[in-house]
Amino acid sequence: MNLTLEEISSAVGGVLNGPGSQKVTGYSIDSRTLQPGALFFAVKGPRFDGHDFVQQVFQKNAAAAVVEEPTTTYSGSTIRVKSTVEALQTLATEVRRRWGKPIIGITGSAGKTTTKEMVAAVLGKKFTVLRSMGNLNNEFGLPLCLLRVERYQNIGVLEMGMSAKGEIRKLASIAEPNEGVVTNVNPVHLEFFKSVDEIAEAKAELLDGLHYPKVGYLNNDDSRVRAMSRKFSGRIITYGIKSVAAFKVQQIQDLGLDGTAFTVHHDRRDLQFVLPLLGQHNVANALAAIAVGATHDVSWEQIREALAEMKPEKMRGQVVKFREGFAVIDDSYNSNPRALSEMIRFMGKLQGFQRKILVAGEMLELGPEGSEMHRNCGREAAKAGFESIIAVQGQAAEILEGAFEAGMDRSRLKFGRDAVETGDILARTVRKGDVVLIKGSRGVKLEQALNTLRAEFSSMEP
Repeated sequence: MNLTLEEISSAVGGVLNGPGSQKVTGYSIDSRTLQPGALFFAVKGPRFDGHDFVQQVFQKNAAAAVVEEPTTTYSGSTIRVKSTVEALQTLATEVRRRWGKPIIGITGSAGKTTTKEMVAAVLGKKFTVLRSMGNLNNEFGLPLCLLRVERYQNIGVLEMGMSAKGEIRKLASIAEPNEGVVTNVNPVHLEFFKSVDEIAEAKAELLDGLHYPKVGYLNNDDSRVRAMSRKFSGRIITYGIKSVAAFKVQQIQDLGLDGTAFTVHHDRRDLQFVLPLLGQHNVANALAAIAVGATHDVSWEQIREALAEMKPEKMRGQVVKFREGFAVIDDSYNSNPRALSEMIRFMGKLQGFQRKILVAGEMLELGPEGSEMHRNCGREAAKAGFESIIAVQGQAAEILEGAFEAGMDRSRLKFGRDAVETGDILARTVRKGDVVLIKGSRGVKLEQALNTLRAEFSSMEP
């Protein structure tokens, strides 16, 4: 929506200094990627201040800059406001209201981005979809996604993340979603919460913030998500693998590194799907997309087609095969105890490889229970039959202790201080017939270990 500077200034309650008739062709908070004709919001972050780059954006032919008081003289048009972040969010809400189409918000402790991509792909078979790019799901990213909306798009799918109470409530107040998907509640961000129940309350803020017709899609396998229906006044649509639900998985067939085949029972029908993504947790994510798609009258054939075309997001379960005869599952984007356990169980069932190797990074923001959570994952890995485990950084050493307690020999347990050292260890360890799972929190940057393998060996990536 190409608004004029005058319209934008009025919407955010700002003071315009410059011609009001100029239309804006984009929005940015990053001077490095700003395109000519875009409006620049000079937001302040913990390590930067956008006001330091205002002159640079004018050199790039920005339409104008939204800046905070006090007055500074700039060489281009400005809109002065009390808070540039609030102005960004207020404008996003104004654009959302002008657009006026349904929005589906997606939250949960794990699987948000994958679920968002699946929901968008399924709905994309019938609608023109506005969706979050990558994982732009916070107070800056979500408004920027809304500001990219085009008039021809007729439904939105937006990811909503949080690390503290009230954040999802704020995102919902900006986007005014009509429907909400809650994937799960896991013990993540426990540094900022007293309990997992508090995390559940924070996730439920999405349902609290829904606008008419208020539809909630809830994972019935998660007791805390299931409980959210008690306080929700809108329509509930449930999905589940283990529990009774409106969309219920009846059967799962493991296809190894080719993904999963599964049957869904809904409305007295059994429907078959093939999903080329790894692990049972992705079946749950697909179920959410199936529930949303069916509710919006996407045909079963179209839903089936959309899921069959899914490809893993970068560093989220990508399979990388090497000409030397081994394979790596790159799940290095993020990790938490539940997600790591899911992938350990998947690896335990995986057939066709001589040895299985786990590379597990330190899981961050787990609070005082972190040590025991790491140990539990180590115990699970030992029982799953891994040939060796490489734990990376800090508290990940507890994974090795858990594996040792469960009977693994110390000689098969290694510790890497960082991702670079781990890459060197892995390059010396891996051989033909191996499958390696690389699972890590974002802060550990385990993709660097995979890059070492790419440098040492010949990957078969396109």
